[in-house]
Amino acid sequence: MLLSYLQIALKVLLRRPFFTFVSLFAISFTLVVLVTSSAILDHLFGPMAPETRQDRTLGLYYQRMVGDDWIWDGTSGYGFLDQYVRTLPDVERVALFTEHALVVSYQSGVKTELFAKRTDGQFWQVFDFEFLEGRGLTDDDEQNGAPVAVINATTRERLFGGRPAVGETLAVDGQSFQIVGVVADVSSLRTNPFSDVWVPISTAKTSGYRQGFFGDFRAVVVARDRVDLPRIRADFKSLLPDVQLPDPTHYDTLEARLESWFEMTAKLMLSRTGLDDYDQVQVRSESSVAARFWTATALAGFLFMLLPSVNLVNVNVSRIMERSSEIGVRKAFGASARTLVGQFVVENLVLTLIGGALGLLLSIGALELLSDSALIPYARFEINLRVFASGLAIALFFGLLSGVYPAWRMSRLDPIEALRGRSR
Repeated sequence: MLLSYLQIALKVLLRRPFFTFVSLFAISFTLVVLVTSSAILDHLFGPMAPETRQDRTLGLYYQRMVGDDWIWDGTSGYGFLDQYVRTLPDVERVALFTEHALVVSYQSGVKTELFAKRTDGQFWQVFDFEFLEGRGLTDDDEQNGAPVAVINATTRERLFGGRPAVGETLAVDGQSFQIVGVVADVSSLRTNPFSDVWVPISTAKTSGYRQGFFGDFRAVVVARDRVDLPRIRADFKSLLPDVQLPDPTHYDTLEARLESWFEMTAKLMLSRTGLDDYDQVQVRSESSVAARFWTATALAGFLFMLLPSVNLVNVNVSRIMERSSEIGVRKAFGASARTLVGQFVVENLVLTLIGGALGLLLSIGALELLSDSALIPYARFEINLRVFASGLAIALFFGLLSGVYPAWRMSRLDPIEALRGRSR
């Protein structure tokens, strides 16, 4: 029976090419937008190199001191992280590093703007970079203040014409470094590992950063197992009341949390889109943030699908009502409403899957164009198994959303009126 439904569905689609074109356009355009969005979200949150341990990684991205009339917030300083995060017990690794900053390099008299990041040796154990040449920075490099650097593939191409760069000298921000490694480009959306150039923290021009309570540093903590994450969060939280604040006359409370990359990014997106107050979103639990973020994402996707679904419902109703005589004959010969609904839902799903296949092909092209545009530095968007599964689910949901009501309405036709070619 299913095979006959499929054969009928294909013949019906060929019967009215214009209606079919309108339906396929609405489906494929909607799928392009939703699948492209899914691919971007997957690129932002999905497990991929060099962030392969996200399921057991926490970071400190934000802290603030609060007093009766004062608030001081921002990113952490090296001194605070070194004393209170690096010393957390029973963790696998702790890496400290700065946020990436724009610097200038003069190579062979040519000015080049690059992003630079200062890291410790553990940074290169936490993140799994793809090495094209050489090695990463080590604990010894950090302890000795070695003037060494790692660059990415694009920087090698820009400064050295793509030739081997290990052993070459790199002038960055008025300092000279010997290149010891080259890694594959990292998307700028992955802000923890992203940069063009990485050098040891200890090569900073002054040592004042060592006492900093606030600054431009981040810390990433890797647990031995994901079940340890709640304990690590609790251990860090228990330290906060004993932290010596830099200005106790104005501030008496320190607020800071170890949180996942997803939690931090979702909070930032919720606050920037106006879906949550910035101060409130910072104190929400991870499960609450995840629920609010995915609810908002699902609601936005549903609302985006609603308008084309309504238009497609109208097209499907017109298509079905044109077949009222056929429906009347089938009802007269004993076809049940359930059988008729099943047939027309299958027809709509076939139409939706064809539109979904076109949308998927167009999405691949759109993602390729977005990647090649360099709008987001070093980002390469692709449709992997996770994105494909989400696209298939969206297509099926879209088909059901736009097909159930026309099928139900068709099943309610009076056989006598339908045989006369009338519908109500």
